[in-house]
Amino acid sequence: MAASSDLEVAHIFRLYGEDFRRQHRLSRPQLRAMRAIELCRTAALGGHLYECDECGVQKPCYNSCRNRHCPKCQALDKERWLEQRCQELLPVPYFHVVFTVPEELNPLALANPKWFYDLLFSSASKTLLEIAADPKHLGAKIGVLAVLHTWSQTQLLHPHVHCIVPGGGLSADRQHWVSSRRPDYFLPVQVLRSLFRGKFLAGVKQAYQAGALKLPKSLADPAAFKALLNRLYDKTWVVYSKPPFGSPEQVLAYLARYTHRVAISNPRLVRLADDQVTFTYKDYTQGGRKREMTLSAEEFIRRFLLHVLPEGFVRIRYYGLLSNRHRADNLARSRELLTGTSAEVATAAPAAEEDWKSLLTRLTGRDPTLCPHCKRGHLRLVKKLAPLTGRTGRSPP
Repeated sequence: MAASSDLEVAHIFRLYGEDFRRQHRLSRPQLRAMRAIELCRTAALGGHLYECDECGVQKPCYNSCRNRHCPKCQALDKERWLEQRCQELLPVPYFHVVFTVPEELNPLALANPKWFYDLLFSSASKTLLEIAADPKHLGAKIGVLAVLHTWSQTQLLHPHVHCIVPGGGLSADRQHWVSSRRPDYFLPVQVLRSLFRGKFLAGVKQAYQAGALKLPKSLADPAAFKALLNRLYDKTWVVYSKPPFGSPEQVLAYLARYTHRVAISNPRLVRLADDQVTFTYKDYTQGGRKREMTLSAEEFIRRFLLHVLPEGFVRIRYYGLLSNRHRADNLARSRELLTGTSAEVATAAPAAEEDWKSLLTRLTGRDPTLCPHCKRGHLRLVKKLAPLTGRTGRSPP
């Protein structure tokens, strides 16, 4: 039995992964993610040997896998990303908008993940940009930062996009900043829901008519597919808009918890006993009450792998004023109109060039080279440790 203090997803994969791979057909990204998590920060990936310059104790530091699905490899990437985005904040309220698709579409998502998630991004961003540009609502070009999540609290498939949106935008002639009409209200949710539903289902119909979809057996019959679309047009889709936080920095820090998240983090694991994995989750039907769920190790791995994204898929995207090509110019113009200054907005943070030791020291105030044994000396690099598998590892942490 493994307790929560030392239980990790990697531990579960190492114990049960080989059997799972023999019994299930997995995609290449799923196989790569499993293997990376199993090897992360082990001698298999190689690393570096450090020695204290005071007491002489030696400590190996093994390389991380840097796979984006690994629970142990996201912290510093998140901090670097956050610092870059903080330089781009405007002095306006920011809103958090979430777009969710109905669960009836999950079979299509599993069969066509890249197409499905691209369509989700496109439908959500176009909905925001189009309604904001309408003079009846805002009459401005806004910016959107969107992050894809695919999981529920119980690790089932639940595709949705989190968006952070400035409370205003540039007028069509770029001569004015148009603020949201109320500080606690951005765009009408009912209108967002309706347009989002229409755009997404139009994309589904177009792909179906072009024969571009892999169809699960339940939707192979044209009548069944048509019936599904009819039900979805009649259904109210979930779009949630949260009022702005106290400051733009607080909103971005909140969203940063989503940007580099994986399906389940190691601290949520409670125990592993009798081939059963127990983890915590928030029960939103009970006001977010913390509960425990127990699954077989096989089912836990199956659910985790539902959320492995296609290779090369970009899960953080920018639209409108924040689109990559014109972001610097748009933000500089926005800041000029808002503050009267024309200083250029930096889009690349010096922190991104920092090594992990310097970044950790600056963020935590603690020196990661301080010897954990004597608490006086500092760990100095003695030699590199070659990977045991012949694979090249990535630098720590």
